[in-house]
Amino acid sequence: MFTGIVKGLGTIVSIEDREAFRVLKIDVGNLVPEPKIGSSVSISGVCLTITEIDGSVLTFEVMKETLLLTTFEHLRGGEKVGIETPLRLGDEFGGHMVQGHVDGVAEIIDKEQVGENTRVRFWVTEDLGRQILHKGSVTVDGVSLTACDPVAYPKQVELQTCPKTYCFDVWLLPLTLERTTLGFKGVGEKVNIEVDYMIKIMSSKMEDLKGRT
Repeated sequence: MFTGIVKGLGTIVSIEDREAFRVLKIDVGNLVPEPKIGSSVSISGVCLTITEIDGSVLTFEVMKETLLLTTFEHLRGGEKVGIETPLRLGDEFGGHMVQGHVDGVAEIIDKEQVGENTRVRFWVTEDLGRQILHKGSVTVDGVSLTACDPVAYPKQVELQTCPKTYCFDVWLLPLTLERTTLGFKGVGEKVNIEVDYMIKIMSSKMEDLKGRT
């Protein structure tokens, strides 16, 4: 399990496509201090397993289903990715409960600096949008963030920048921009989304209740 507190950025060293999966080699620098074969690492919000170790370069295998649900189908060599290691007993729980099981992707449709902070607006599909609540937790490219309803900021944000139905905003500190992919991704680019685990459970229970009535 992760908490969505990304440690920093790694670099894609190479990408190799094989039948039904993709092999990623990522230079993680000193962000994974004790890598072990079989251990998990969150790569831009996607929980992957280490299959090879060559110094600071770790190898991961990405299955076809993961490629279809995430931005990883479009990764390029040299691209930066967010790195987080799993939560350990005694670690500070600084974000929220994150599984690394991405539910889909969002598109950045607006990005604006407001004072020292940055507001980013995302569009998501209806199925994801129904599970992202105002002031609720959401994981964006592995980063634990609080989702805000765009309507809550009518004076600062023109809603014309949200032409599609399901949008949400996040507000980012300079440190978050420095340590994560959200610092360099711009309008039109995609990010990985994992909705809050507790909301997933509640939504699933609600669907079950509807099916029984």
